[in-house]
Amino acid sequence: MIVFQSQFGDIAPSEFSITERIFAGLRERPDAIALTDGLTGACWTGAELMDAVKCLAGGLAARGFGAGATVAIVAPNMPEYFVAFHGVVWAGGTATTVNPAYTEREIRHQLLDAGADLLIAAPSCLAAAKAAAEGAGVKAIAVIDDAGDADGVIPLAGLMGDPMEEQAPVDLDRLPAALPYSSGTTGLPKGVMLSHRNLSTNVDQVLNALDISVGESTVGFLPFFHIYGLNVILSPYLAAGGHVVTMPRFDMDVFLRLVQDYGVEQIFVAPPVALGLAKHPSVDSYDLSRLKKVFSAAAPLGADVAAACAERVGAVVLQGYGMTELSPASHLMPAGRARAGSVGLTAVGTSCRIVDPESGEGLGVDESGELWIKGPQVMMGYLNNPQATAETIDPDGWLKTGDLCSFDADGYLYVHDRLKELIKFKGFQVAPAELEDILLSHPGIADAAVIGAPDAEAGELPTAFVASAPGAAPDPAEIMAFVAERVATYKQIRQVIFVEAVPKSASGKILRRELRATLNG
Repeated sequence: MIVFQSQFGDIAPSEFSITERIFAGLRERPDAIALTDGLTGACWTGAELMDAVKCLAGGLAARGFGAGATVAIVAPNMPEYFVAFHGVVWAGGTATTVNPAYTEREIRHQLLDAGADLLIAAPSCLAAAKAAAEGAGVKAIAVIDDAGDADGVIPLAGLMGDPMEEQAPVDLDRLPAALPYSSGTTGLPKGVMLSHRNLSTNVDQVLNALDISVGESTVGFLPFFHIYGLNVILSPYLAAGGHVVTMPRFDMDVFLRLVQDYGVEQIFVAPPVALGLAKHPSVDSYDLSRLKKVFSAAAPLGADVAAACAERVGAVVLQGYGMTELSPASHLMPAGRARAGSVGLTAVGTSCRIVDPESGEGLGVDESGELWIKGPQVMMGYLNNPQATAETIDPDGWLKTGDLCSFDADGYLYVHDRLKELIKFKGFQVAPAELEDILLSHPGIADAAVIGAPDAEAGELPTAFVASAPGAAPDPAEIMAFVAERVATYKQIRQVIFVEAVPKSASGKILRRELRATLNG
């Protein structure tokens, strides 16, 4: 068995809860601004954040939402997101992070699957959250503002109590601190159980590779409900004594203004934003002279786009690799060792294998196969889904990523293709199975399959292959609207192709490679 080891050596697994790890950084500069709302300018010092987290934890525990409780958070990026998340975790609970763009149907699925006891929502998400909570077993709803409503929704301030000065006792390896949802390598979204040790050790792994200076600012527009925004931007910056300016949604001019005004030296993006930095006319209207590094992840970034971005903004473009199931980072590109086309070097304390997907044999340098990863950041497993967990993590602890990759002789990782069915639209995960279930509920559709069609801007476009029901002639626009009513914007079908029959194997599995060949041919 050929194992590719980290060039950065080993690392001792963290002995701190994720909140304790971040508090260690905040305590170093308690009076310094740690979080700023990029739209309103409202600021929170490290001391104010810690006090709010402790008071929320005390209030949650007093109301019965402390140790062992699961709390859903539905909100865009804002400083209060940190307070809500870590108040839950400090109290010994589990925070399940929900996409604020989700429809009522999607929120309800996550609430039921996660077994959420309490729901905390931003005002902009409250209507959908309240509707989703009906019949979902949620015991109370709170809103991130100063007033509740006539339906008994509690203002976040109303959840505050006497401060819980110490982290509630937790098993660092067995208690999920975060429960984000991911489609993994295939299938419907599943709850990814990330332990305290997973998260806090991955913070150390990120900081080992990325140079984040004390007092350094960055702009956090990548969503905190997604593990990339939560544990590659928010957690490491605060743990390192840095400063994050939050954005609730991406807008190029607002983003560029914040990068300019806060003297940002390092930004974290997904490929569509890197493309925008390379081509958007607004870039020339702002002073980005202090920007030195652009870090891209969540989906592969083409070498040409990376080069164009670097030239336009005058910064080095770096890539990383990870997945929700890895807390999320497994590969990071240090600024002084950048290599075009690679997603980086293996994080400290992490081991990798390249495995032939047909034979299961280990492969060597410059040989392409499925990437397997082992390390302290590998998830506990999928919530209530031992079968999916066993299919993803082997008995020896190797996580099968579903990505076809190779290592060069110097240990740089390259991503070539995917074995898994997952579609990546602008860095967001889209599960074909979820869209296929919706399509099959349409009365005019007999069968359907969904794949990602390559697209220069989005990465992939969710594309439906549809076999019409006998006597039916559904309209493509009507089909797309049917799906759009039931899913978040990024999951929507972007094109419909009619076929006589969806190609399947003898076992009934959709032959997606044949569909891709049809698309390309």
